[in-house]
Amino acid sequence: EVQLVESGGGLVQAGGSLRLSCVPSGFTFDDYAVGWSRQVPGKEREGVSCISCKDGIKDSTYYSHSLKGRFTNSSDNAENTVYLQMNSLKPEDTAVYYCATARASVSALYGGPLLNPDEYGTWGQGTQVTVSS
Repeated sequence: EVQLVESGGGLVQAGGSLRLSCVPSGFTFDDYAVGWSRQVPGKEREGVSCISCKDGIKDSTYYSHSLKGRFTNSSDNAENTVYLQMNSLKPEDTAVYYCATARASVSALYGGPLLNPDEYGTWGQGTQVTVSS
């Protein structure tokens, strides 16, 4: 069965850090873009960051402008894991965070960074991040 598993969420004070992990089961990330999105109740899912998602280039990264450099997306190819390092967290970062995959071919043909959650197919179950003020 093909699935994604996120971990690393939790409760942190404003200004703190968390590192989320995304691990695939039943496949590897070799031919995929991996995107991170977040969602709060009552709002649409928001694309946060993606890796291997610009023109199909492996390990290319892109971030939502709203993050202003606080998050870093990375991959450990040996461990087949993608990480989202989140620093200087703010209460407005509170959300359920999801990782998802899209074929690298989609990234190559998209015509821009593949940040839109609608372009991703396989999703994890999400991990809750709560930032207290």
